[in-house]
Amino acid sequence: MTEIEITSLAVRPELAPRLWDMEDSWPEFSQHDPIAWLLYPRLVSEFPEYVFIATDGDEVVARAFSVPFALHTPERGGELPGQGWDRVLMWAFSDRRRGVRPDTVSALEISVARGRQGEGLSGRMLTAMREGARAAGFTEVVAPVRPNGKPAEPETPMAEYAYRTREDGLPYDPWLRVHVRAGAVIDSVAPVSMTISGTLDEWRRWTGLPFDTPGPVRVPGALSTVHCDPEHDRAVYVEPNVWVRHPLGAAPAASA
Repeated sequence: MTEIEITSLAVRPELAPRLWDMEDSWPEFSQHDPIAWLLYPRLVSEFPEYVFIATDGDEVVARAFSVPFALHTPERGGELPGQGWDRVLMWAFSDRRRGVRPDTVSALEISVARGRQGEGLSGRMLTAMREGARAAGFTEVVAPVRPNGKPAEPETPMAEYAYRTREDGLPYDPWLRVHVRAGAVIDSVAPVSMTISGTLDEWRRWTGLPFDTPGPVRVPGALSTVHCDPEHDRAVYVEPNVWVRHPLGAAPAASA
């Protein structure tokens, strides 16, 4: 059995074209966030030291993206934005363009190949991301977490779901549990972390659903319902995420 190797693209840039080799579990509609379309491809070339890839022999089994940005500025005041994923990605590229010194790293994505889930790879990628930020001199990693149990309850407010706990005090949600076990604390809810809009035909292609009735539509993989507006031929999905903070001092690493 081969040993899984996790490395940044700064160390192994030749692996960049293979980031998309694996089949992941992201729903189709999530690929149509306009901020991601504009900025995500640039992560590989502009922030390679914050992009990680895991290989098992010749097989790509996981990937992770993160970005450095300035959180503790007079304008931002150290407060994580309600616009979550979209806003932190915009901040990172804006800061880079303007020469603003970053003070924090934000996770953007950790994806594990289909068929390799349940092996602890997500925790190992989180550890790699944390250790990479620590080695670069940062003292905190934040993450707009997409709770993986939330699609089963799209009508439940995220503010209620995010703080639900088990009897042992750990978060009810499995992915939030991974973060908390790694030393993170839940900071806040980002109510408008990602916004995806499209025509009804586009949503039909993305989901296979009819989208012919006005009002909320439950879509597999969505954390909240999609608002369908047949009269105006449009549907809009606003995804809430959960901000967590990882202090990088004596925080324990995520276990495999």
